Amino acid sequence: MSVRTAAPRYAAKDGVIDAARAALGSMLVDARDAVGEVALVVDRASVVPTLTALRDTPGLEYQQLMEMAGVDYPERAERFEVVYCLLSLTRNHRIRVHVSTDEVQAVPSVTGIWPVAGWLEREIYDMYGVLFDGNPDLRRILTDYGFRGHPQRKDFPLTGYVELRYSEEAKRVVYEPVKLAQDFRTFDFMSPWEGAQYVLPGDEKAAPVAAPAPAAPEAKGAPTPLKADQIAKADAAVDAKADVDKPKTTESPAQTGAGEADPGNQPEDKPKAAPKKKPAAKASAAKRATAKSAKPVSDTADEPAPPVDAKKAPAKRKAAPKKAAAKKGDAE
Repeated sequence: MSVRTAAPRYAAKDGVIDAARAALGSMLVDARDAVGEVALVVDRASVVPTLTALRDTPGLEYQQLMEMAGVDYPERAERFEVVYCLLSLTRNHRIRVHVSTDEVQAVPSVTGIWPVAGWLEREIYDMYGVLFDGNPDLRRILTDYGFRGHPQRKDFPLTGYVELRYSEEAKRVVYEPVKLAQDFRTFDFMSPWEGAQYVLPGDEKAAPVAAPAPAAPEAKGAPTPLKADQIAKADAAVDAKADVDKPKTTESPAQTGAGEADPGNQPEDKPKAAPKKKPAAKASAAKRATAKSAKPVSDTADEPAPPVDAKKAPAKRKAAPKKAAAKKGDAE
């Protein structure tokens, strides 16, 4: 079952380089077909007519500029490359165009062919410092105002030159020189289990450790983990311990008293407890002494009793029936 789609099939790469040579002529410096992609290297001054020809020539027809990229090769005289990625909608095919330049010589701008190239050229200028002649607004687009250097260059430091932070005193973001808390180290990716033959920074501050003295040779026999003084202390503790009597053992039934009429475990053979004394006499004497101390003794035996108030006596006699009535009410 065939699937119909509006997108055209991929066009064959055969004949693309030949068609480009025929359309560009002397403007084409080199052409190569690698890893399934066609790359054309053209002269920097003729980049605008080259891209125009690639767009308008029948059989090529690369109508869209999909992307622009920059590459840095510090070992070259012209260290930078500007790469144009083109797409043919009618042929469903892609191609790359490479242009070389340096920090001084500007590349002609292609904003007259594809206006979208304006921002793409600004990105390459911001990241690599490549100049574009004819760009109406060639300024930084990714980094901040006053940024120093171009971050995508191979010689740009990884930490940059300045760092920013919010200042509480100035109430704004301020730039300060980069301060690294620790220098970068060079790693050789050597396994630590293999043993490194070098000294890491900071290891030289450690004091050298003296080698331990050689141990005295041990006598023949099983070695012991104890030292001589520990063995002497253990022997002294064993000697100071009290000797244990011979444990009591029974070798025959005769020693247990089995079979005897009176093996010695009868009630009459057991010691009798002394009789307990009864403390009744002491308790009665104590009670009598307490009663005597509680009873008041008058100074003179012949002293007459105090006279009784006649007015108060009837009141006491009258109060008695009230108490009896109250008790009767409680009982009911």
